[in-house]
Order: sequence, then C-alpha cells, then structure tokens
Amino acid sequence: MNGFDLIIFDCDGVLVDSEIIAAQVESRLLTEAGYPISTEEMGERFAGMTWRNILLQVEKEADIPLSASLIDKSEKLLDARLARDVKIIEGVKFALARLSTQRCICSNSSMHRLDLMLEKVGLKPYFEPHIFSAKDLGPDRVKPKPDIFLHAAKQFDVSPQKVLVIEDSVHGIHGAAAAGMRVVGFTGASHTYPSHADRLTEAGAETVIARMTDLPAVVAALGEWADAV
Repeated sequence: MNGFDLIIFDCDGVLVDSEIIAAQVESRLLTEAGYPISTEEMGERFAGMTWRNILLQVEKEADIPLSASLIDKSEKLLDARLARDVKIIEGVKFALARLSTQRCICSNSSMHRLDLMLEKVGLKPYFEPHIFSAKDLGPDRVKPKPDIFLHAAKQFDVSPQKVLVIEDSVHGIHGAAAAGMRVVGFTGASHTYPSHADRLTEAGAETVIARMTDLPAVVAALGEWADAV
C-alpha cells in the first residue's frame, strides 16, 4: 500500500513553467487598461485564477470597467508566448518515472491550452487521456471550487480521501481541500515569491516542496503515514 489511489497534478506552475508568462502578459494588459500592476504582484495575487475571474476581481476592487475584448486579446497573446517560450518544470519527468500511482491533470486552463503546453514540453503521453479542464465543467466551476477534483476522482472511481493533489496556488489548494483531498504545495516555478510556501501551508498544504525531484519521497512518506493511521 502507498496510501493513495490517485495523484492529481495541477498543470500551470507545477508541470510547466507557464504562470510567469501569464503574469507578464496579463500585468501588461491590466496596466495598459488603467490598473498598474507588476508581473511579481500579478503572480503573487492571482496565480491559479482564470483570466475571466481576475478581470472580475479587478473591476470589483478598482471600479474600472474592463473591456470584454481583453479576454480575447489575452488568449491570443498568451497562446503565442506559451507556444514559443513555455518550458517543463525541472525534475517532472524524474518524478513521474518514479511514481507508480495512477495520475491525472486537473487545471483551470482550457483543453486547447493544455494540449499546446503539454505537447510543447513532451508531457502529454505521461497523462493522456486523463487530462481535465475545469472550464469544460462550466465557467462557474473552476478552482477554488472543488468540482474539477471531484470530477477526476469520479473518473477513476476512487475516494477523495485516497487522492493526493500537487498544487502551486492558494486557490488550487482551497479547491483540493474542499474536495476532501490531501495536498502537497509546490514552489519551484519561476513565479514563486518569498511568502509562497507559507501561504500554501496556511491554505491547507500538508507540506511544501521546491524541487519536483523530492516528490516521490514525499508521496511515499505521506502514504506511509496514511496507512499507519
């Protein structure tokens, strides 16, 4: 027994180093629209959120009406940047090769973007066909809601209590915790910030790692603890 029947990976900021690229594109668009924000602040405040929900949050905070065209503009700019620049998180293939538990991806990104990124970095064969986008469930069912995590557990016919989730964002951890799943936080992507690990722990991560090569040992340790309880 290893304590888990399924390991769920977030994609952005866990498998691919894409959050920093999104923060660069989106901070520029918001600044041009009259809401000055740096790439660093963008990553710290909004990592893990959909662009649609970020715009809704900004409108609420700043009382600035944002054009609906910003959604399409961001999609095009970000797809172009990701297709050119996105890279795999170091150590991911090492970790996947050493984890025998069945696995899947649960992401707030669209299937189109997941395909683009996973193909680019050579990770699609490690997960297909078990790649799930919360957007396919509906725009109101994305993380931090637990829906996508519960959907994945149902596909594998496993109990949420036997699932381990790997997440880099507070929003993702809140969703996984709400689904009744255990969570490991990850801070090894380029958008990390000084209080990142503390915030993930406060959100509900049992432990936080900064190197993906540490994941197999952490999964084994958490699994032994689960079996002993």
